[in-house]
Amino acid sequence: MRTLVAILGVLALLMGLLWIGQGTGYIHWPASSFMLDQRIWAVWGALLAVAGIVLIRIGRR
Repeated sequence: MRTLVAILGVLALLMGLLWIGQGTGYIHWPASSFMLDQRIWAVWGALLAVAGIVLIRIGRR
């Protein structure tokens, strides 16, 4: 169970970092994404990344 929580945490962290990159305009993939250069997605990505870090920490206990 701890391994599953840690894996979900890593996936959430990576997705959050992608959203931050898209929301700030540093990552333009996919090119037709509605999230590009939309700052709100950077905020949501930061929240998701923090949740991922929390899940990773819980999974490693």
